[in-house]
Amino acid sequence: MSKKTFTPGSKAPNSGQYEMVNTNGNKVGVERTVTKGEPLPPTTKKGWEYVLVDKTKH
Repeated sequence: MSKKTFTPGSKAPNSGQYEMVNTNGNKVGVERTVTKGEPLPPTTKKGWEYVLVDKTKH
């Protein structure tokens, strides 16, 4: 995985779109919008994490 990943329940470092990645680091096509400081939601499968794919521009 070349991008930094974030675990479910950890606080989002930036507002934006976070995409789930599987245990191999491959994107799975599921995104969640999360506000900075809010916890990342649970993933649909155990061991999956998130990568920030579109940081909010404000």
